[in-house]
Amino acid sequence: MKLFLFLTTLFISGMSYCQEFNISQIPDSILRSANVVKRMEELTVSIKADDKIIVRRKYALTILNREGDEYAEYINNYSNLEELSKIEGYLFDSKGNKIKSIKRKDIADESITDGFSLMLDDRIKKHNFYCRQYPYTILYEDEQELKSAYFLPYWFPVKNDGFSVQQSRFTVETPLDFNLRFKQINLFTPPVIIKDKTIKYTWEVNNLIATNAESFQPPIKELLPIVYIGPKEFSLGKYKASMDSWANLGKLNNMLNLGKQELPDKVKNEIHALTDSLNSNSEKSIALYKYLQANTRYISVQLGLGGWQPFDAKYVATNKYGDCKALSNYMISLLNEVGIKANYVLVTAGSGKKGLSEDFPAPYFNHVITCIPNNKDTIWLECTSQSESPGYLGTFTGDRKALLIDQDGGHVVSTPAYQEDDNLQLRKITCAVDVSGELTAKLVTHFTGTQQENVHSLIHNASKEERERYLNNTISLPTYKIDFMEYKEKQGKIPLVTEELHITAPNFATVSGRRLFIDIHAFNRSNTRLSKNVNRSRPIQFILPFKDIDTVQITIPTGYQPEAIPKDILLNTLFSSYSTTYLVKDNQILVVRKQIRKRIQLPSTAYNEVVNYFEAVYKSDHSKIVFVKKENL
Repeated sequence: MKLFLFLTTLFISGMSYCQEFNISQIPDSILRSANVVKRMEELTVSIKADDKIIVRRKYALTILNREGDEYAEYINNYSNLEELSKIEGYLFDSKGNKIKSIKRKDIADESITDGFSLMLDDRIKKHNFYCRQYPYTILYEDEQELKSAYFLPYWFPVKNDGFSVQQSRFTVETPLDFNLRFKQINLFTPPVIIKDKTIKYTWEVNNLIATNAESFQPPIKELLPIVYIGPKEFSLGKYKASMDSWANLGKLNNMLNLGKQELPDKVKNEIHALTDSLNSNSEKSIALYKYLQANTRYISVQLGLGGWQPFDAKYVATNKYGDCKALSNYMISLLNEVGIKANYVLVTAGSGKKGLSEDFPAPYFNHVITCIPNNKDTIWLECTSQSESPGYLGTFTGDRKALLIDQDGGHVVSTPAYQEDDNLQLRKITCAVDVSGELTAKLVTHFTGTQQENVHSLIHNASKEERERYLNNTISLPTYKIDFMEYKEKQGKIPLVTEELHITAPNFATVSGRRLFIDIHAFNRSNTRLSKNVNRSRPIQFILPFKDIDTVQITIPTGYQPEAIPKDILLNTLFSSYSTTYLVKDNQILVVRKQIRKRIQLPSTAYNEVVNYFEAVYKSDHSKIVFVKKENL
């Protein structure tokens, strides 16, 4: 009888999934524009006590095409503060029939930065069915136990454009005396709150239709629904603190870093010998930063308290390595030793990332840098790089809100924002074309600010393949040969890299009978063309300002006269300006191209103006000069 009931239960369960995950159960409106559909999600956070939080997660995704495959992988992390258990997974076909179940041996267990990290505390478990028979559905379920409310999960039901949601629910259950803080974005309905023996908060969304990505749109997390949660008071190991304000959250770091700045006598003697004869704090700071770069290297070392507590200065001095926390703490220790005040700064790093939310204190940080405050002469230091300029942060940590840790706690600060005059590309090209159309050219380019970052990486970190890819993107020629290549760097708060290239390129100019066609903008051109007649719904955001000035001087064979020269062009808009001028005299051509882009956000109604601007620049950059050989030659 028990066996019969068990088999019946399995049969009914299988039928339920078959009905639930059959693709026919997805409304056509949900399928439209989607690469993946979230069929259901239950994310539940049960706060039993400050040191016991149970997180249960169950979700099913139907993958419709290859573009959706990136969402089919299960991944979750665990550490000494986060236990991960009860991982289950199932694969279903288009009709909802179960094909496969997860097996323990198939779950990968890896370091978060596997192959690079040393003694990393956080690890991840991963699984993928690697199905390519579309559409297919995956269902995963797991459970975590967190030992601190310091870092609680957030709810992000729609992962990206091309992602539809049939149903997703987020439930947070707390004791009656627990002070839960939350911030919801792009959700206009408050949570349902039920008070009984506990307090239960519930958010839910249903039938969200996939959105299409739009050119130059803001970051996706600014556009889609999201709910962040956090406690008011919490414990992290033996430390008790509060995150009801950024000031109080910063006090935790003072406790975590206390007593970790003592240096070995040998290091003290070395840095005093290095700096005592220097006159200014700026000179001393730069000298110590270069000392750090020469004597340490970055390795992710995140053991202890979930990776939030740094190893002490003696550890770094002895082992010659550390992670961002340990190296920043070490740098501060070096500066303090010679009488220079410096601060530990928590930041969310990554190109295009945003900084902290001033109205919602929470530890959403992934990096630590160092700040030497001095009004307008403040120096920011990226302590994990052995080649970066002192004072330069760039696209990795620049232009965002960060949390500076001082004796009285945390202070919200802004990291440097780089303007168009900081981010230059000034290129002078001197070249000649012979009668066969072959080009010989000398290119000298000065890159500053964010525009030197790729070239800086090319010098210090790039592989041969990456260098070739960079040059192919730089030089829009089908074939060419580099006869000479040289790079020079000048460090500073706005670093400068000078690149010199000597190249030859057969068939640069097209020879057709008596005519010579010259592609004048082959070394810096825009290939951006935007779709017209689009019903734009999202703001238009230009994040990286820059200024490009290209001066091209070409000598052509004698005996040719101009037949078709593009007209000079001048474009001015709220977000960008562009100009190109042409001067032809005898067998010399001088072309000056200038483009300036601002950092700005525009309303969606400005889209047509943006389209027209890029179209005009594209046409100008793809125009050619035509010469014809004189009849009597």
